Amino acid sequence: MLSEKTIQVIKSTVPVLQVHGTAITKRFYQMLFTNHPALLNLFNHANQKQGKQPTALANAVYAAALYIDKLETIIPVVKQIAHKHRSLGVKPEQYPIVGQTLLAAIKDVLGDAATDEILQAWAEAYGVIAQVFIDVEAEMYQQSEQQSGGWADFRAFRVQRKVVESDVITSFYLVPQDGGALAAFEPGQYVSVKLQIPGEAHTHIRQYSLSDAPGKPYYRISVKREEAIQVKGKPEGKVSMYLHTQVKEGDVLWLSAPAGDFTLDQKDTRPAVFISGGVGLTPLVSMMTTLAASAPDRPITFIHAAQNGSVHALRQEIEELAGRSPQIKVYWCYEKPTTMERENIVYDKEGYIDLPWLQRVLSSPEAVFYFCGPVPFMRTINRLLKELGVADADRRYEFFGPSGDLEAPDEAAASEAAVQR
Repeated sequence: MLSEKTIQVIKSTVPVLQVHGTAITKRFYQMLFTNHPALLNLFNHANQKQGKQPTALANAVYAAALYIDKLETIIPVVKQIAHKHRSLGVKPEQYPIVGQTLLAAIKDVLGDAATDEILQAWAEAYGVIAQVFIDVEAEMYQQSEQQSGGWADFRAFRVQRKVVESDVITSFYLVPQDGGALAAFEPGQYVSVKLQIPGEAHTHIRQYSLSDAPGKPYYRISVKREEAIQVKGKPEGKVSMYLHTQVKEGDVLWLSAPAGDFTLDQKDTRPAVFISGGVGLTPLVSMMTTLAASAPDRPITFIHAAQNGSVHALRQEIEELAGRSPQIKVYWCYEKPTTMERENIVYDKEGYIDLPWLQRVLSSPEAVFYFCGPVPFMRTINRLLKELGVADADRRYEFFGPSGDLEAPDEAAASEAAVQR
């Protein structure tokens, strides 16, 4: 337990962290990778270069300081991060390295303002917070390994099938190379894929949502090709490009066991509404497919936004599922439909999802809402659902990449690129 004095010192740093938090975490990652380059094997390099990871860490540090006397308040965030850590293979022995580097970064950025008293308080607080993560992750590692079909770390999977779903999205059907059983997963969860790309100094790990329902003899991931993303003038999306262009049927990929807390609540009996943008439909397809089988009388609405039909993945699969159940309604919103699509009316709305249209297609806002997609899209959907009167607890979402802020103005996110897991 932390002393009252330590708690008060940590709380006194909250205003400083609000101003300098991102500068501290940027310096932290610079120092971490300089002194411990092997850790580059665990991190998404694109998120580092785009500043997403330092921002996410700064938010987490700020929250820890703000609620240092009520750490139970941030347990949901701890569990969300712990899922990522377990899927990446973060180990307890790495936490002291992180703690030492974080303190050094605080001192480096704040200079004389980081007094010995402040640094000592943060050292004590970090020890307590780190132990919370270690304990939560230890339980996750144990559960992952000991469940039926489970495993520790990474396991070899063979690409059984590779299916082009759209101009930019391809699905990979993956089966265990050892022929063993598959671990169960919750609809909405993801797996980490670890690749050693020829010519790259470090391994690359990315998380991809499982895009089919549990209980199948395979895992399916549906990956968006991201070659258009530019970071400091250089193209990113190395992993997705490699999967699309180099990985063939019969090749082997290394996967961690399924993880993630963005999951379908199958005990809820209310109508379910799924709203996706772009490749954000992948976890929602898993949820909807599962729900249609387990609760056929539960009303489902599936709304998907895409630029046009050429980049719209899994449309036929969703329509076939809806065709078998009068309880499922699907709607397509195309930002820039082609002339042929306009003439044949193959979509329900042109442009962007807006409040009047949502009010028309939804029979009632009394439902649980799941949404996923690019950050600007999710900010818009979150705002629209709030305007509809949907309670916070009934708006459930997931970021592809480090967690962000859905309360920021939509226009502030206009230039943000959607990051595929």
